[in-house]
Amino acid sequence: MLVKLNFYNFWFITLLLVSLLFLYFGFYFLYFSFSFFFEWELFNLNSVSLCYLIYLDWMSMLFCFVVFFVSSMVLVYSSVYMGYNSYSSVRFLYLVLLFILSMIMMILSPNLISILLGWDGLGIVSYCLVIYYQSNSSFLSGMLTCLSNRLGDIGLLIMICWLFSYGSWHFIFYTSFFNSMIFYVIFVSSFTSSAQIPFSCWLPAAMSAPTPVSSLVHSSTLVTAGVYMLIRFYNVFYYLNSYFLLMSLVTMLISSFCANYEFDLKSIIALSTLSQLGLMMSSLFLGMLNLSYFHLVSHAMFKSLLFLCAGIYIFYMNDNQDIRFMGSICLLMPYTSACFNISNLSLCGIPFLSGFYSKDMIIEFSLYTNMNLLIFILYYFSLGLTCMYTFRLFYYTMIFNVSFSNFFICLDSFNYMKFSIFFLVLMSMFFGCSFSWLTGLMTSFVLLPFFLKLMSLLFVMIGMIVGYDMKNFCYFFNLNYYYFNSMMWFMYFHSFYFYNFFFFFMYKSLSLLSWGEYYGAYGISYYIYSLSSFFQFYFINNLSIFLFTFFIWFLIMI
Repeated sequence: MLVKLNFYNFWFITLLLVSLLFLYFGFYFLYFSFSFFFEWELFNLNSVSLCYLIYLDWMSMLFCFVVFFVSSMVLVYSSVYMGYNSYSSVRFLYLVLLFILSMIMMILSPNLISILLGWDGLGIVSYCLVIYYQSNSSFLSGMLTCLSNRLGDIGLLIMICWLFSYGSWHFIFYTSFFNSMIFYVIFVSSFTSSAQIPFSCWLPAAMSAPTPVSSLVHSSTLVTAGVYMLIRFYNVFYYLNSYFLLMSLVTMLISSFCANYEFDLKSIIALSTLSQLGLMMSSLFLGMLNLSYFHLVSHAMFKSLLFLCAGIYIFYMNDNQDIRFMGSICLLMPYTSACFNISNLSLCGIPFLSGFYSKDMIIEFSLYTNMNLLIFILYYFSLGLTCMYTFRLFYYTMIFNVSFSNFFICLDSFNYMKFSIFFLVLMSMFFGCSFSWLTGLMTSFVLLPFFLKLMSLLFVMIGMIVGYDMKNFCYFFNLNYYYFNSMMWFMYFHSFYFYNFFFFFMYKSLSLLSWGEYYGAYGISYYIYSLSSFFQFYFINNLSIFLFTFFIWFLIMI
């Protein structure tokens, strides 16, 4: 008798076991200060050696644990959300597995060639996942996501060519010898993947993807790839850079500000991801390497939970994503709402939840750096804005009156979706304190004045109060102002004018385009087309041509 195998459950169990294996060996390597370096030589020609490397240390293995654990929960969630009885759902499953494989290739290898393979895999598969629903808006969003990440490829290709002069692509040995311009290329490449200004517009557009994909992309894979690469390239001498620090802080501020004027549930969570990425980047540019890594892994837990709970709301509310129609949903789905609120509080940095341990330490340690008053104000103001949009989201989903439809009812019955968020809510509560205790990274004694010590908690409370006051805000600016911010400063539309200008400049002034077309792609394609037409004609008429040539040779022989 044939037993139908549910591929989602199989891969869920596999990824969960692999994640636990990585967790065990990650702490083992940390405790004994181990690191393994595996190298396979793929190609060798004179002095050029192309190798594939795997570098196992506690940092890469614990990050692999986070990626595999979140991915396993997303897969068991997707078995209900996407269904597992159609061919398209199987295609979705293998696209997600390819996405995870590309991320693992990038995490485990300190070689630029294999990092480029993983980076390209992330870009291509993310395009396939964003356009999964195959609408016009999905196609535009997928193209914007793919092309924005391709800008990072340019930087990586420049790095690969540049590192020829250092004799190897194993950059992890040479970070103290690199030229400063190499680090600036890496900064810009990482900004494209992590959606910092001016590459921010693709992140809200990527919300066209299914909700499980959004959970995976925005928690532990695509957007964190740039942050992880900067952690691997870390050199304190070049990372203490005020210009890039200001860019990441402005990203954090503007994205939090935009989230206060959004009504789309997934867009609010996407903009909060952008805000947290700005926090990670700014902590890196202040020299706090371990804290940035700590916030990277703790953020993955509660942000994936936030997206999965939002997906449950969308699933049961007939694909509705507008928070104005989600009032008093806690009465219908108490368990999901409790998990949703825990992840929201963890995002705000409420004491003793997972986000508090990393976020509060970053803000307190930033006071020890030689920053000016502007950086100080931007940090705390962004913290207050985070609590503002979080409490506004809480008001519209939990307290606001029901305004969806008459006789609407949905039950909080147990299924695989509730099963996946159960484990993630445990991680959102206990992962931060457990990680800080077990790794010993946060053993520093922070001595601050009393009012500065309470400043972060005070701004959280002020943000909640102001968020409650702004719940029914009127558009007190001009309406074009909100369009300007929601479209990420019209970057997508401005690019058309740049393209138009350069196209006509090349075509009319230098005529480079015409010569390039004639002697380049157009000319080659013309000759290839002619050659293929000749062969096609030959193979279609092969019998008549064969008889004709036989007749000619027969006459010659006579």
